[in-house]
Amino acid sequence: MHKESFLLLYQCLALMSFLYICIMKLTFLGTGTSQGIPVLTCKCEVCLSDDFRDKRLRTSALISTESTTIVIDAGPDFRAQMLKADVQKLDAVFLTHAHHDHVSGMDDVRAYNYKQKMPVSVYGNHECLSHVSRYYDYAFEEDKYPGVPEFDLKELDKQPVTIGDIQILPIPVLHGKLPILGYRFGPLAYITDASYISSSSLQLLEGVEVLVINALRHKEHHSHFNFQQALDIIQIIHPKNSFLTHLSHMAETHIEIVDSMPRGVTPAYDGLSIEV
Repeated sequence: MHKESFLLLYQCLALMSFLYICIMKLTFLGTGTSQGIPVLTCKCEVCLSDDFRDKRLRTSALISTESTTIVIDAGPDFRAQMLKADVQKLDAVFLTHAHHDHVSGMDDVRAYNYKQKMPVSVYGNHECLSHVSRYYDYAFEEDKYPGVPEFDLKELDKQPVTIGDIQILPIPVLHGKLPILGYRFGPLAYITDASYISSSSLQLLEGVEVLVINALRHKEHHSHFNFQQALDIIQIIHPKNSFLTHLSHMAETHIEIVDSMPRGVTPAYDGLSIEV
């Protein structure tokens, strides 16, 4: 084999190996609001739907490669979501904010503490982590009970962090008046519970190919994007594909949302996995 041919083959194999290692998978663990769907006692069309895509746990997502596993938010359905997705290793939890439906399942991180024999790193902004340390005060006591979860709280600023082979860039957004975080993972961005994205944060989203964004319902809400507001953001960022999450039972059935959305915009559903 000529030297030039060998070099070309080596470069192609190296590129293929790099692409294989760096392929990310996003799995939607939950795509519903704080009450989930069906909502207790509700008899609306969505809550009574037989379509499995209309059964929604509280919003959460799994970002994974061959070697790295990251969870975004750990709400009250965290244990069930980890079991269903068969998550055997957890490298970090990235929290968007500290509302109950995003952090109240974190006690079950203890299973990964036992298996991995180390604390699990938990990332978030200052306000979020302060709430976590109060909410789970028993995990931070000096003379703590054996077996409580172990968290290594890591406050985020504007700088990206790297977990294994995944680089994560925090994206500041607002949830009503509350500063929260979205996250960018290379060509993928994940934003939930947002109602406002500043021009500086929109700049951080330039070039995103896959955008996950919350879209509560048709009617406006004081602290969440509705459908039209989410579509307006999608038009600005102009990704190849967009997925709507944090959907309310007031947002129509899955199939009705599909029929009403423009090309390239899809309502996510629990269990949906995409490769980026």
